[in-house]
Amino acid sequence: MKSQNKYIGDDKFVKMLEHYNCPAPLNVVKMRFFGAICSPNMELRPTDVISSFWGEGQTPRLETKDEAELFFKFFMGLWDDCFEKVKNNKVSLPLHRFKGKEELKELCHARYEEIEAGFAEGFWGGCEDLKIPAYIAEIIDSISEVAGIYNMLIKKLDNGANVDEIAETVKHSDAMVEKAMSFIIENSVLPRIDSLKREVK
Repeated sequence: MKSQNKYIGDDKFVKMLEHYNCPAPLNVVKMRFFGAICSPNMELRPTDVISSFWGEGQTPRLETKDEAELFFKFFMGLWDDCFEKVKNNKVSLPLHRFKGKEELKELCHARYEEIEAGFAEGFWGGCEDLKIPAYIAEIIDSISEVAGIYNMLIKKLDNGANVDEIAETVKHSDAMVEKAMSFIIENSVLPRIDSLKREVK
């Protein structure tokens, strides 16, 4: 069944995040949605994930019923867009372009946030003791370990490491993360995909 919530597009969504003073950038929002959709925590609701983008007590005040409906409709449009990518096993890390050392450092910082504060946090969904197969837990842990590599690369760049060599390491690290996410989706998510349409309630 086709979703009733159409994604409004990246540009408009970024403006909405800015309007509501959302601390999380769009790429982290998307990656946390991907992780949450893949999460075995079946009690995790989209509204839980949405509220997690703001600090405790900082969730936006939605003044009217219409504003609230629009707010969640826009978020659910993105959620459903992410769901379709998971369903088709087409999840990939956001594309970043860089020209020099400082932009490469920004890319590495963004990657850490996208993977750790994005996918991994979404997957655990606030739980530390999810009952999941050991091999899936190990893969999620390995994804977090790779996230740490990006922070290490920032320090290497600060210490004068070759930009091209670091860029190559980023490329290989990206491929490792994407392969791991694809494996999780193929083996843990797709077999139960029909049960994963979570309600907004």
